[in-house]
Amino acid sequence: MTDHVLDLAEVERVVFTALAEDLGDPPRDVTSEATIPEEQVDTAELVARADGVVAGLPVAAEVFAVTSRGRAEFRQVAAEGDRVVRGDVLAVVTGPTRALLTGERTALNLMSRMSGVATHTRKWADRLAGTTATVLDTRKTTPGLRSLEKYAVRVGGGTNKRMGLYDVAMIKDNHKLAAGSITAAYRLVRERFPDVAVQVEVTTLAEAEEAVAAGATFLLCDNMTPELLAGVVAAVGGKAELEATGNLTLETASAYAATGVDYLSVGGLTHSSPILDIAMDLRTG
Repeated sequence: MTDHVLDLAEVERVVFTALAEDLGDPPRDVTSEATIPEEQVDTAELVARADGVVAGLPVAAEVFAVTSRGRAEFRQVAAEGDRVVRGDVLAVVTGPTRALLTGERTALNLMSRMSGVATHTRKWADRLAGTTATVLDTRKTTPGLRSLEKYAVRVGGGTNKRMGLYDVAMIKDNHKLAAGSITAAYRLVRERFPDVAVQVEVTTLAEAEEAVAAGATFLLCDNMTPELLAGVVAAVGGKAELEATGNLTLETASAYAATGVDYLSVGGLTHSSPILDIAMDLRTG
């Protein structure tokens, strides 16, 4: 699934926080204020310094809207999800020069991070193309940036799992231990939150069979070999959706997808993606 809809409230919150971190209290950019006349207006280009997939252009636009107090014009040249190569112009922004330079690092930090996540995700999506498996993200996100990073996963061709601890119940090993068994944990969650989706983590065929017998329709198959996973797929027989996780790599992705599993969840989409290098080039005169 590719969904290019951003949570605008989250964008505003992140931009406000990031700019506050950079500008201090009272907010100011001492270098730009000292060297650039208040009335000066220029144009800048956001340029890819490496090949990758673009995400976060609306976030960059919001940064410059805030620093310019609405006086900057932001024109997208690329679109969200576009594959770009080094040297491609992604956007052009015209406005007060002080505002452009004040917002430069914040805009680039956020957009480079989001584009890095989208670029990494696209590699997984490409590797799984033609199979029945889809790449999922996890909760292993940068604190404060979850909404933006999960958006970037969607832009890159991946699918979001749960946003947090509130929208999907995931019964993991520690929950099973605390409750006494998979069956007991599943029953307790169902009794307390009957309308919340439930996923059960399993590590063996026996646990998978117990979870399905208890009523689970979504299993997280943790650290299984492709051979074991194939056995679970056959045993479950379509009674539950299956997600493979744990030490997955691009090199092993095809082997896991070939088992017939529905999803491959990859924490590295968000916790280990390198940024996509993006720069801002000011055009004066």
